[in-house]
Amino acid sequence: MTYQSQLSNPIRSGVARVVGSPVVRTVSLLALCAAYIQGPLTKIFDFNGALAEMDHFGLHPAAFFAIAVIGFELAASAMVISGFLRWAGALALSGFTLLATFIALRFWEIAPGMDRTMATNAFFEHLGLAGAFVFVAAFDLTKGAGK
Repeated sequence: MTYQSQLSNPIRSGVARVVGSPVVRTVSLLALCAAYIQGPLTKIFDFNGALAEMDHFGLHPAAFFAIAVIGFELAASAMVISGFLRWAGALALSGFTLLATFIALRFWEIAPGMDRTMATNAFFEHLGLAGAFVFVAAFDLTKGAGK
């Protein structure tokens, strides 16, 4: 099947129209950023819990890191969703996700069992999430810029 015949396929065209629509794109970007919106909101409404989380991961001073993470996640998510320097927000969230994953999900240090399995799954899910943000950045910098 040639590239031209793929484009003329009515099913493919219909799917492309739906998946490429502004509503689906916005909802997809919201879904991609959902954890980076929910997390800071949870930290805001339970700041003592946010401080405890920073302490747990050895990030001191805890208040500074909690506030920095809250601001960073909300700002970068807003960039990705709004399209304002989307590529930069997406790359920032990708890097943040990788860093946080290696800090919080060190599955190789956990004894074999359910906890290790869950941490391993979460680790690789986060790698996929980081990859998705790189994909968003690449799309924005190439074909999707200005859309």
